[in-house]
Amino acid sequence: MMRLSDSDFTRSVLAVTHHKMEERENFPDFRSEPALADRQWSNAQHPEMDKYPTTPETESSNGKSQADEAIPPLPTAATAAELAEAVAETPEKETAFLPVLKNRNFLALWSGQIFSQLADKVYLVLTIALVASRFQAPDQTISRWVSAIMIAFTIPAVLFGAAAGVYVDRWPKKAVLVATNLLRGGFVLTLPLLLWLSDGFELGKLPLGFCLLLLVTFLVSTLTQFFAPAEQSVIPLIVERRHLLSANSLYTTTMMGSVIIGFAVGEPLLALADNLFTNLGGGLGIGKEIVVGGSYAFAGVLLLSMQTGEKNEVEHEPPHPLADLKDGLRYINDHPKVRNALIQLIILFSIFAALAVLAVRLAEILPGMRASQFGFLLAAVGVGMAAGATTVGYLGHKFSHSQLSLIGSVGMAVALMGLSAFTHHLWISVLFITMLGLFASLVGVPMQTTIQAETPEEMRGKVFGLQNNATNIALSLPLALAGVAETFLGLPTVFLALAGLAIAGGVLTWYISRNSNSKVDRLP
Repeated sequence: MMRLSDSDFTRSVLAVTHHKMEERENFPDFRSEPALADRQWSNAQHPEMDKYPTTPETESSNGKSQADEAIPPLPTAATAAELAEAVAETPEKETAFLPVLKNRNFLALWSGQIFSQLADKVYLVLTIALVASRFQAPDQTISRWVSAIMIAFTIPAVLFGAAAGVYVDRWPKKAVLVATNLLRGGFVLTLPLLLWLSDGFELGKLPLGFCLLLLVTFLVSTLTQFFAPAEQSVIPLIVERRHLLSANSLYTTTMMGSVIIGFAVGEPLLALADNLFTNLGGGLGIGKEIVVGGSYAFAGVLLLSMQTGEKNEVEHEPPHPLADLKDGLRYINDHPKVRNALIQLIILFSIFAALAVLAVRLAEILPGMRASQFGFLLAAVGVGMAAGATTVGYLGHKFSHSQLSLIGSVGMAVALMGLSAFTHHLWISVLFITMLGLFASLVGVPMQTTIQAETPEEMRGKVFGLQNNATNIALSLPLALAGVAETFLGLPTVFLALAGLAIAGGVLTWYISRNSNSKVDRLP
């Protein structure tokens, strides 16, 4: 019977060991010893070290190590053939959205996301409808009422965004997701009672009902600051590393779809709900609140079935929240790819914040449109982003994250330059705006995936909290300056400036990625 030489046997065993270790890296739910988990993250900058297991050498009574005693007898030819087959075999890579949709935990998270984000968008429509029907006088403009509501939405993001991420790391993330949705639903469902009890009362010069509406809006937005980092932190807990790009693509597609659907059908949906409840004998006009609050609550119920597999070790003396914030900032500063991905996302959202302001002026000067129809242009951005996120889900695994970001940044710059040249051509402008959304997904999806994959579980809440906080603060600058810049420089010049900003972000990402080693720039 044929026997393998010692060198052939050694090469076969090492090859199989290498293959099994790669399988471990592709499945984050594999539970290894704590020391091994720590070693995997500490060697993130040296991926070649992760290919070899570390086995402590324990001496036996006869002076030989236990590892030596564990060596099996030399394999036969049949065993060698099995080894060769195992080495040649590689796990089949499923691409696109099918693998993540087979994941029951992700399916529960995604279903909850659909109802929660739709409720977020329709809630804004609800507040405007309540203002128009209860507080706006016939000779008043609605702008000042809406501005107050938007401020109530924005303040919690600035004040609590980073701190919320700190506590998300300390609390069970499933509990955060469920509780924030149920509480938001409860607050919305109390609105009819609060408005009825406050009818006819004033606080200063404002109706008391409007002040209570601002308070509920503030509370809903505050809970959202906890929900957002918890949701982003859960994705890498329940999705395999090789499917993170597809999961984030589906996440972004759903988010953009909720923007389009929420703002487009929010008003008729709420009107239909009111009519339905009136016909059923309610007659109280509370159908709108039931639809929005019920959507939040239903999202919370759906998330109850999700299993995150997270390890919640209770600390006897948790550090001060400021210490945790410093840890998050230190981690971002010490990891160039995470820091650069955050910068790229801030640039991306700043461009879109400016576009939200400039779209009003663009709609005003485009033939066949009115300024009030600017939502049609923003919906075109959403369509483009949904298409781009779907494309990344199917084809993104063929490129590194830095390559996708560079391609997306160049594409965004081309679209913005096209907009600057065709500000008086309706359908050409719509085409370039859709292109802008499509290429933006090539930036946003891989950069968000990079942050998730590069950040260890115990740091994700802090990092995502800081991300949401920095993004919300950064959005205020373009929102304030875009209109002023357009007034003095003109719409084409501002679009060209945004194109330059997009190019700068893409080149920065590409340059830093080429000068830093990381095993997650291209996920398996």
